[in-house]
Amino acid sequence: MLSVQQKQKLIEKFRTHASDTGSPQVQVAILTEEIKFLTKHLKGHKKDHSSRRGLLKKVNERRRLLKYLEREDPKAFKKLKDALELK
Repeated sequence: MLSVQQKQKLIEKFRTHASDTGSPQVQVAILTEEIKFLTKHLKGHKKDHSSRRGLLKKVNERRRLLKYLEREDPKAFKKLKDALELK
């Protein structure tokens, strides 16, 4: 999974104000990195079903957060989508 330093870098890059650690933008950025890590892991470990289940939970959580962000703040949604290179 992500190290503390990697999470701190993501938080610093995507936070909306100085003490922000839990905004949708930060959560989506962290989930995206975890999804990339798990996807890479599952390419080498095809029968790791518990990790596959965790990956699906993370993908669905990110999808919900993106849907919320798009509804509440379309500008921030577009900016985040471009920054993370999401479809």
